[in-house]
Amino acid sequence: MCRNANANTVVPMDKTLEAAQASPAAGPRHADENSAIGRVTERAAASGLALTTGGRRWHRPLLVLGIACGVVALASLLAIPFDDRTLQGESVWLKAFKFGFSFFTYCLSLAWLLSHMTKLRRTGWAFGTLFAVISAAEVGVIVAAAAAGTYSHFNASEDPFNQVVQLAFQFVPVMFLANLVIAVIVLFQRIGDKAVTALVRWGLLLSSLGMFAAFFIVTVGGQGERTALDADGNEVPLNAGHGVGDLDGNGMFLTGWSTTGGDMRVSHFIGLHGIQVLIGLAMLLVFLSRRSAAIRGRLGDERVRAAIIRWFSLGYLGIFATTVVQAVRGQSFIAPDAATLAGFAASILVAAAGIALTVGKARKAVPAEPAAAVEAPAPSHR
Repeated sequence: MCRNANANTVVPMDKTLEAAQASPAAGPRHADENSAIGRVTERAAASGLALTTGGRRWHRPLLVLGIACGVVALASLLAIPFDDRTLQGESVWLKAFKFGFSFFTYCLSLAWLLSHMTKLRRTGWAFGTLFAVISAAEVGVIVAAAAAGTYSHFNASEDPFNQVVQLAFQFVPVMFLANLVIAVIVLFQRIGDKAVTALVRWGLLLSSLGMFAAFFIVTVGGQGERTALDADGNEVPLNAGHGVGDLDGNGMFLTGWSTTGGDMRVSHFIGLHGIQVLIGLAMLLVFLSRRSAAIRGRLGDERVRAAIIRWFSLGYLGIFATTVVQAVRGQSFIAPDAATLAGFAASILVAAAGIALTVGKARKAVPAEPAAAVEAPAPSHR
């Protein structure tokens, strides 16, 4: 505890530390109470949805890119009904929408995360910038290919435009390594309370695995030289594809995932966006913990929320692994067999059992505090 000299009030030590970490002296994490993000954070805190306290400056390149990708996703979605050009039966703008949405959510999550780093902040900031630059190039060439009505991925054409597109994709492994470095740095520090630290560590693990799964899209699906028509009816040479068993498999609404074979894009998507799922779960737990005294007694403890997040993450990891095996077997995500369903069920049951055990222990621990207070001897007033 420490005393506030201005207000003559006692301030908890953890709040003092948080304020110190959010000060301008903390470098790139300094508080910016007048910023739009600061106002949003204050409103989130008032509603019980904030996971951390104190204003912090988000990673600017990732923040700007995230917003730009959100605009790309919205514009691409709006263009679909008005542009009837297609590639293999799908709108030319569908891939731009999917990539725009994915980078919108992930870049904002990473920008928020980097603002809370307490160790190696400059290193994390540098790798976040590297991630943003490569991501911007990747989304940019995908949008350009969509506007040109041609293929971006697996395009083996030798025209100059496609060479630029393929050159941008060559830096994707560097982007993966940048994300991996950030994940490793986070392992050695605490961000927020124990629940937030758990979600960040597990979230970055899942996202790294999701990115890693993308590298197996070609190797699992196999090579296959062929030609396909672009949106203008011109023949384009393609090599490899997303599908396992059917290289050009698609068909699922909006996602375009294969309905005729396996598809590693399912695992890629599930893993990549695991961190957003965990952020949503953590926000829900904080929100519920402030709704009533009964729930607060179980979820008010950050250790309980952290344990729930860990059990949920373990089940989520099981679902991710099951979709990987399903894709490798050449099985469509929407046509699971008994083995795949067993994998999903086992993952869900493990997570549910762990969460139930955690909540049960927390429920038993709640009455212990009032009981201890009753046993304490009353002060004498002689």
